Amino acid sequence: MEETAPRNPAELHTSVMLERCVELLTPGAERDGAFVVDATLGMGGHTEALLERFPNLTVIGLDRDTEALELAGARLARFGGRFVPVHAVYDEIDRALEEAGAPSIDGALFDLGVSSLQLDDADRGFAYAQDAPLDMRMDQTRGRTAAEILAEEPEGRLRELFERYGEEPLAGRYARAIVAARKVAPLERSGQLVDVLQEATPAAVLGKRHPAKRVFQALRVEVNGELATLERAIPAAIDRLNLGGRLVVMSYQSLEDRIVKRAIQARSRSTAPQGLPVELPEHKPQLRILTKGAEQATDAEKAVNPRAIPARLRAAERVREVA
Repeated sequence: MEETAPRNPAELHTSVMLERCVELLTPGAERDGAFVVDATLGMGGHTEALLERFPNLTVIGLDRDTEALELAGARLARFGGRFVPVHAVYDEIDRALEEAGAPSIDGALFDLGVSSLQLDDADRGFAYAQDAPLDMRMDQTRGRTAAEILAEEPEGRLRELFERYGEEPLAGRYARAIVAARKVAPLERSGQLVDVLQEATPAAVLGKRHPAKRVFQALRVEVNGELATLERAIPAAIDRLNLGGRLVVMSYQSLEDRIVKRAIQARSRSTAPQGLPVELPEHKPQLRILTKGAEQATDAEKAVNPRAIPARLRAAERVREVA
């Protein structure tokens, strides 16, 4: 049997807004003995760029996907101990830093959403354009699959998921259709689910958008607990930043971006009580926002890398230590 050639991570994924991310992380990354956390390692493109440019930097790379860790590990092996891989979800930063022997960090990078590895692997069930088992777990060693959620959750809960995580206006109609369909046969493949959604979609809507897009997004978010994890992860990363350290986050959907925006803004405002004549040091903002709103990729990058089109980047710098 002919052996399959090992996959090249650099060919599987083009890192989004790479130069801008490196630029924003530079003040912390160029310090002697600096530590940066790549909280969503993926194919390792951002980490590779950081390690190449800053010879005194160590990057701690987190990913819940064991296949991504393996591929990125091979790509980054030439950096030796300057790259520390950790199998973890990005709200487990404290554990990851403890394993790496880093009490604090000089930068943190989050590149949220589903990776190219997961989207392009039909067997993972993330893409509604490819028929595959309805899995959608980023970490295939634990958790419920999308098929199990569709089989087990009542209609009301499915409607809630599609409304909250997919912002789907036809959530109720789709939830009813799924419950009716599963009484006939289990929904175990993406093609089956797409068929159910198409049949339940009014003709006027079918011509405007794919009916599965928002439902698949909602299922992926629920399977992986993405939003709850993010709500814990951003504050955890901020708490570990050294003075002058920077947080850089790229989001690909409005739900994620709102969480990131709120977390950064909460730490960039004074906490002094209204009417206090003098702002005490402990009331001063912890962060300084570095981006004007959410930055987008350049038109040139969007033209060559379509996955950069929905990206929204926010960044902030630690300006006050907290006892």
